[in-house]
Amino acid sequence: MKSVVNGLAGLVRRSPWLVLAGALVLTFVFAAFLPQQESASGNEGFSPDSPEFVAGQIISERFDTSSVAPVQIVFTSDTGDVLTAEGLRSYLAVRDAVLASDLGPILVEGQGGGVQGFFEPALIGLQQQGLAPDALTDEQVKELYAASLAQLPEEISGQITLTLSSENTDLTAPSSSAGLMIVLVDTQKIPDDPDQAKLQAAQVDMADRVEALETGSISAKPFSFALLFSDQEAFTSEIGRLFGSAFVIIMLILGFVFWTGRKGRMTAGKALRRSAADVALAMLVIVLSIVWMNGIGVLFGPKYLNIIGNFSEILQIIPILLIGLGVDYAIHLTSRYREELSDGNDVVASATKATRTVGIALVLATVTTGVGFLTNIFSPITAIKDFGILATVGIGSAFILMLTVVPSVRVLLDRRAEEEERLPVEALGASSGRVLSRMIGSTSILAEKVPLVMLALALTLGGLGVWGLTNLSTEFSFTDFLPEDSPSLETFDVLVQEFGGGLGETTNVLIEGDVASAEVHNGLVQAWSNLGTTDLVLSFGQFAAAESPVSVIAQTITPPEQGGIAFDPAFAEQAFSLGLNPDLSVAPGTDVAALWDAAFAASPEQMARVVARGDGGGFEFVNVAVSTQGGEAGAAELAEGLADAFEPVSEISGVTAVATNENIISKGVVDALQDSQVGSIAISLVAAMALLVVNFFFEVRRPFLGVITIGPVVLVVLWVFGLMALTGISFNPVTAMIAAIAIGIGVPYTIHITHRYEEDRERFDSESEAMKSTLTHTGGALAGSAFTTVAGFGILVTSSLKPFQQLGLVTAYAIGGALLAAIFVLPSLLVLWDRWHHNRGDETFAQAGLAELIGEDVSVG
Repeated sequence: MKSVVNGLAGLVRRSPWLVLAGALVLTFVFAAFLPQQESASGNEGFSPDSPEFVAGQIISERFDTSSVAPVQIVFTSDTGDVLTAEGLRSYLAVRDAVLASDLGPILVEGQGGGVQGFFEPALIGLQQQGLAPDALTDEQVKELYAASLAQLPEEISGQITLTLSSENTDLTAPSSSAGLMIVLVDTQKIPDDPDQAKLQAAQVDMADRVEALETGSISAKPFSFALLFSDQEAFTSEIGRLFGSAFVIIMLILGFVFWTGRKGRMTAGKALRRSAADVALAMLVIVLSIVWMNGIGVLFGPKYLNIIGNFSEILQIIPILLIGLGVDYAIHLTSRYREELSDGNDVVASATKATRTVGIALVLATVTTGVGFLTNIFSPITAIKDFGILATVGIGSAFILMLTVVPSVRVLLDRRAEEEERLPVEALGASSGRVLSRMIGSTSILAEKVPLVMLALALTLGGLGVWGLTNLSTEFSFTDFLPEDSPSLETFDVLVQEFGGGLGETTNVLIEGDVASAEVHNGLVQAWSNLGTTDLVLSFGQFAAAESPVSVIAQTITPPEQGGIAFDPAFAEQAFSLGLNPDLSVAPGTDVAALWDAAFAASPEQMARVVARGDGGGFEFVNVAVSTQGGEAGAAELAEGLADAFEPVSEISGVTAVATNENIISKGVVDALQDSQVGSIAISLVAAMALLVVNFFFEVRRPFLGVITIGPVVLVVLWVFGLMALTGISFNPVTAMIAAIAIGIGVPYTIHITHRYEEDRERFDSESEAMKSTLTHTGGALAGSAFTTVAGFGILVTSSLKPFQQLGLVTAYAIGGALLAAIFVLPSLLVLWDRWHHNRGDETFAQAGLAELIGEDVSVG
């Protein structure tokens, strides 16, 4: 580590212009990759490699399941009843707007058409009686609705009632607080649309037309997942506003931290220019490190090395981490540089010595933090793995740039001022006498007088943190990254409350193995029967709404007079000759592959959605598409119910049956987080501690100093979780990263204190004097860094995005806790450790003096 720092210091000393040129060239190279960055959406990136997620991938790759895309339009009324004359007129106006939109030409055709919904009984009555809707009263509409609904077949009336509120519907009146219109889009009519951009644009056009209608007290709000995630500009704008505000606030506070005051040659104008230059330099380097991180992230992505996936929302946290660490790096480096100048060293020697002293702590902090983040590669959540890799890249970039660009610029600017004898050395060295530094320095009395009391208090708070960690709720929703005031999100909430998630939910059950057997076929028949009594599965009449090879065959062999919709007499005759029974089962030994081949010939599109061949050419996959109403709240119950329903299939040797949809996968994210939260934190802390132990063993032959340095960070993590529990913040993919951020910020804070104490202990006779010097110089810089970062990212609390609100709060918890641990807990540990060695007669740092630690040769020759 020391050789790395010495090498960078020597490069800056010999060729500052070359250092800057190299940094700029690399920045332009990495920036050239930025336009190729692609973002993930929905569950992409967050899903673990679970059976449910893998099943979803197989279904999308093997089956043609995208022929119909539903859009739901939610009707509500200010009066609490949509089954009124005004509701009917609004329904007709919305239907006309849908047909006139870009969706009109691509709607499904055939029975029922592409627009269906809760007012269909009344429309049937209007057509039969030749009535004009404009002349109807509320009473007439209700009578017409009830009479027409009573005349419909049970299967059809069952479908209609599902489009009315499940919470507030009275069919005797009739009345309902909400109703659904279902718009069915035939995606096969949209050529060359692999990413569904054209489909999304057509849905947006339809939504704009519907929302522009004047519908009085009736509200009509379109909803689909394409619409839900269509307004990416709002997300981008929100991110830009938040980080822009944070950037400005950090610059202002950093200007206060870097303010030199008037002393000696330093006038007010020079002080302003000097502080502004240091702030601009620090922020420039942080921006460069963010560019490097994003550019390297593209190179690591699917288009090139395929080490990480597309950029998920969770990776937006990394620039926050880089700003926090970058500010810390800049304050410590700049403060030490100014201190060396005030001690009488020239510019080059001051820059070199600052780099070698602070750089030793920074390289150790960078490596330790990077190793801690890299332990995230063991996480079951893909986005968290990517976060660990990319955060390590960003931290390394910030370290390299901060130890090369900042001293190079300072050498070039200050060397000229030094030659002209106008460098305000006296003012630059006045930082240690400022109020904040003196205040932090005065806390050393606690470590000197009552170290055991401070440790007891810290451990007590740590115990509360353990309580918090065990009481945290674990939550995850793909809607978390949408603004809380999003109209589409409000519509989604109505769907959940009134319709149990709506009618657009399809849960797929992937059956994999040797599926073309009589056992599997008969198991599918039994599973279809079981679905009819499974909670959260929709049923129309006596059959569950599920598409499978069995249902396709049933539709094809059933005559129209018995309810069949795709009757093929030739296939029916062939199917029965191949061994199909009237109850859809087959006799043992039946050639099911031949039966399914015949069904493919009769209904190719339908069979392509439910059966697929493997690489060997035989049937290996079955996709059963089940209409469900589980939503997020019922995902676990639905998955359990489907597992029970498909037991006749899954209990067959060599055959698996896995249910999957977005909500079940989200539930898998929650389960994976719960299973891994404690383990991942422990791995990060143990890895960081091991590195520190090894470092201090070789540096000063005191390996336990590594344990002492990481100990306060463990408390910081516990404090953060305790505060999360007290303030009602859940454990989710974003807050799961807070432990990493607490470690990432806490480790550098404690390393700075430990290394400065090593250095000061060589200069002072007693541990008390050494600790006061450490806290005055390094503690003051840490406080400035902490206050700057906390104040800047407090702006995140104003975000309309829930994860960023939580991030603002928990980042403040982490940074505040790290500062408290560094200036109150660690000094007490170091003083007790020092006294213990002194009482044994040991020379604490005798085996690694200051000269060996930082090097003595700082000459320019």
